[in-house]
Amino acid sequence: MTQAIERLDEKPRVVGTHVYGNLVGCRNKGLLRDIEGLKRLVKKAAEIGNMTILDIKAWRIGEGASVVAIILESHITIHTWPEFDYATVDVYSCGAHTNPVKAFNYIVNELQPLKVEQGIADRSLE
Repeated sequence: MTQAIERLDEKPRVVGTHVYGNLVGCRNKGLLRDIEGLKRLVKKAAEIGNMTILDIKAWRIGEGASVVAIILESHITIHTWPEFDYATVDVYSCGAHTNPVKAFNYIVNELQPLKVEQGIADRSLE
């Protein structure tokens, strides 16, 4: 069972936030197929979220792509299915200095989905 922080001045020992979502009806169809463009997108998202990129890998999978950025604070992933105008996105980072919500929102804005099914998980250690 999770216990809330009892005093306002107490901070979690580990700050972790995982933002994830399904992007339905992506209107930026060209980007869904563009591995180099997706790598640039992930790199810019990490910069916006104040995260440190260690490495980026990408693979063509069918018509789409999978891009994985290993960041010092955890990871960012994008998996695309251009034939369905669909993508999934995960941005997970640790550290109070990062902003995974901003990074996620940047990716969403660039892919221009008609619908976003988003979740946020607090993965902090109190």
